[in-house]
Amino acid sequence: MITENIMKKLSISNEKKILLIVMDGVGDIEIDDVDTISTPLAVANKPNIDKLSRKSALGEGIPVDIGITPGSGPAHLSLFGYDPLKYDIGRGVLEAAGIGLKIKKGNIAIRGNFATIDDNGIIVDRRAGRISTEKNKELIDYLRGKIKNIEDINVEFYAGKEHRCVILLRGEGLYDNVNDTDPQKEGEKILRAKTNDSKSAKTAEICNKLSDEIISVLKSFHPTNALLMRGISNPPDLPSMNELFNLKSVCIATYPMYKGLAQIVGMDVINDLFTITEQIEMLKENYDKYDFFYFHIKKTDSYGEDGNYGGKIQVIEEFDKYFMEITDMNFDLIVITGDHSTPWRMKGHSFHTTPIMFYSKYFLRFRDNLEFNENSCQKGSIGTIYSKDLMQLMLAHTLKLLKYGA
Repeated sequence: MITENIMKKLSISNEKKILLIVMDGVGDIEIDDVDTISTPLAVANKPNIDKLSRKSALGEGIPVDIGITPGSGPAHLSLFGYDPLKYDIGRGVLEAAGIGLKIKKGNIAIRGNFATIDDNGIIVDRRAGRISTEKNKELIDYLRGKIKNIEDINVEFYAGKEHRCVILLRGEGLYDNVNDTDPQKEGEKILRAKTNDSKSAKTAEICNKLSDEIISVLKSFHPTNALLMRGISNPPDLPSMNELFNLKSVCIATYPMYKGLAQIVGMDVINDLFTITEQIEMLKENYDKYDFFYFHIKKTDSYGEDGNYGGKIQVIEEFDKYFMEITDMNFDLIVITGDHSTPWRMKGHSFHTTPIMFYSKYFLRFRDNLEFNENSCQKGSIGTIYSKDLMQLMLAHTLKLLKYGA
């Protein structure tokens, strides 16, 4: 990937419009066993997406590096053209930004998962049954009334969607080189926050005391009787997409974390969206105002994490029903991909490549004439690229890059 300074020099603004559709975790795998089942993307009935796919170039994306399983933050950052190994944005900061919180330098933001533990402190459900957002707000109000400080650090609680919440720590001497307390699987105890960095020792101590206090306060609230901490992080410092790529960009997403990341890279964010129908309407309403549109579909990832094969297919098929409305808007370039793969059999993010469908009205050299699925993308003319290089391809195919050199 060329340097950021070169991108700033080469990037220009024009009237051409780019739509990046991220079907979160859409990539999947096949397992050669007695009960061989093809991937949800291959099985799903998606005639409208496949119609455009046959006019597109296909390929595969490597979100971070070969064999590395990415989190949603670095995976999305890569799609937006940033090197995810250079810019490390913590999950807590993303979640906080996504619900509109302003995080000052030196503060700590934490993504929280309401969870269920048994009498021995063993995690039996990392998401407390994906509780309702209304129940989440009730629990957050209760925590606010019970916990305001840990030692000299102010503690603030904010509700997210379903089982997710945000904790802000405000005070002096807080650094973020601290591990999560979420072990990422059931059947284990909540981890203790630890660090090998003397500067971050205070943060680890505060997190452990806070975790214990939350369990004490929530002991009568089964099944939501614990809180797992993820992405314990200070706010980052990175250039905006407008600075780097001369793009006026907008985020059309329903979930806070993705809106948070979009806000951090300088996108405008449309709030209070809950359905694909509302997202499509906002896409139409804002078509003339922007030249880069980030459109996020969440549930492909959620069902992958739940091991729900049929659910993942259903989301793909539902989105396909709306897809002609999108193509009728006459975007100059449409990309469909995943930020990472979330195979339903693995029930989590994986190291596998992401499928890429790349449609340009004018400048494609090859149109692969294949349906959009993992096997087709493996054969596609784009080949296998790093996801961070996809932005350069999008800019090039909409004539938003000047010639380099004499």
